[in-house]
Amino acid sequence: MLITTGVSLAAPATADEQVTRGRALYFQHCIICHQAAGQGVPGSYPPLAESDFVRTNTDRAIRTIVEGLSGPIVVNGKSYNNVMPPVVLDDAKVADLMTFLLHAFKNGGGQITAEKVKAIRAKSRFATYEALVAASNYPPLPAAPEGFTLRETVRLTAPVARITSDGRGKTLYLAGGATVSKLDLVTKKVTPLILPDDLGLDIKRGDFGIGGFALDAQKRLYLVVSQRVAPEGKFIVTNEITFYRTSATNKEGDPIEPRVWFRTSYPWGIGPYNHGVGHLAFGPDGFLYVSSGSRTDGNETGTDPVHFATTGETPLTACLWRLDPKSDAPEIKVFSAGHRNAYSFCWTDRGEMFATDNGPDADAPEELNRVVPGKHYGFPYRFADWSKKAYPYTPDAPAGLDFALPVANRGPAAGGSSAMPMATFDPHSSPAGIVHLGSDFPGAFRDSLLVVRFGNLLQQKKDVGFDLLRVRTEPTADGGLAAEVTTVLAPLGRPLDVHVSGKGRVFILEYTRSTDNSRNSGWLPGRILELAVKK
Repeated sequence: MLITTGVSLAAPATADEQVTRGRALYFQHCIICHQAAGQGVPGSYPPLAESDFVRTNTDRAIRTIVEGLSGPIVVNGKSYNNVMPPVVLDDAKVADLMTFLLHAFKNGGGQITAEKVKAIRAKSRFATYEALVAASNYPPLPAAPEGFTLRETVRLTAPVARITSDGRGKTLYLAGGATVSKLDLVTKKVTPLILPDDLGLDIKRGDFGIGGFALDAQKRLYLVVSQRVAPEGKFIVTNEITFYRTSATNKEGDPIEPRVWFRTSYPWGIGPYNHGVGHLAFGPDGFLYVSSGSRTDGNETGTDPVHFATTGETPLTACLWRLDPKSDAPEIKVFSAGHRNAYSFCWTDRGEMFATDNGPDADAPEELNRVVPGKHYGFPYRFADWSKKAYPYTPDAPAGLDFALPVANRGPAAGGSSAMPMATFDPHSSPAGIVHLGSDFPGAFRDSLLVVRFGNLLQQKKDVGFDLLRVRTEPTADGGLAAEVTTVLAPLGRPLDVHVSGKGRVFILEYTRSTDNSRNSGWLPGRILELAVKK
């Protein structure tokens, strides 16, 4: 996803200018469901590339953007029945987005004007852009738990996916798209520090974005960027991974001037499942730990061997890496394996490592794992504590391979109960950021984990996630872990990250304003909340 400036764009002089602007809008608002190449998600989100819905029913496609869609549609002969919220863009930006779809995804070309969008919008559920904005306000704050206060820190003007800091509670660093910004927690001012041009990557080779970042003790910022490199012709699409390390600070002491640390690559993912290289964090041992997600849903080979590798997972995917920050050419060492999409991880004061892990489209539970070096956590052979195979193509595990089981959730929240523990959270709830709370926090919060859950993207009878959970673990007789899981805050606007900075202060990143899977606000930028111990 790319960050746009938020400045209203004038009507384009040419279709090419519209395509350029529309491309940025697509990667901000549409990529999470319809994917980088417009291929969609089979059975859930229809393709926008070479789409008869876009090509032959342009007016309805525009109306879908401005008012949303709920109910069955048929695209390229296949049925879809999901919910799409309206995209909160003004008429000129909708015109840019549609022009991009017509040109970039082989839908016949053409040029859409703001006037055309305005006329279609006037007959829709929201007759004007202003009416849609009014229906897309920020949700009210949920009640804070006893002994805490909850307040807004800042309302974001562009999507942000990760937050970090030096832990002192004065500044947060924000990563979204290919930009790093600084949030001054006193003035609430957001200032860009690292822009896409500072990364030195050629956008013509393919789209790129920051997956994760971390500060070291010298206040150098390490960041990782994934770029989808898709040459013309019969070439396998690759995921080129570039690690950067900043080389200077500005007069306020903020990290700037990123320099390439090292690069690696592997084949781009099958369909929508390229989870890429994401979370970075320094461990208690001083090494840099990295989450490398899967490139498949469950080791499937895909249907396009000309452009996408059919090898399933690679030695560099679905695992956690350990890197030596003292090395100028670090060796990637696999710390643990079998993680489908370990979005985030943290350590307790005792040095135990915990990681969240997102499950497959099959209805397996989402996982929380205590990570031990050298252990295997199941993917793609096994999900959660299932003994059955998730898919017909799920491979057999190699002989002698033992799996570490996830934390058993004994409830009362997130799908578990004492009678029927779950390993670990409701299917499709998308556990994301995780932190450990130490001695600065009171009572039942001390020595516990906080986990945010992004919420389901698939349509289902009851939404799950959209919350902040407290997890208190305890050992079990078989050497594993069980947990009491309780809801701390709900509903939240698709929370994606959580971070402790300053004494007794937790910052929660809401990615959007949507507190369920169908709210009008769609993918409007969210906000950062502060949950603080009462003084």
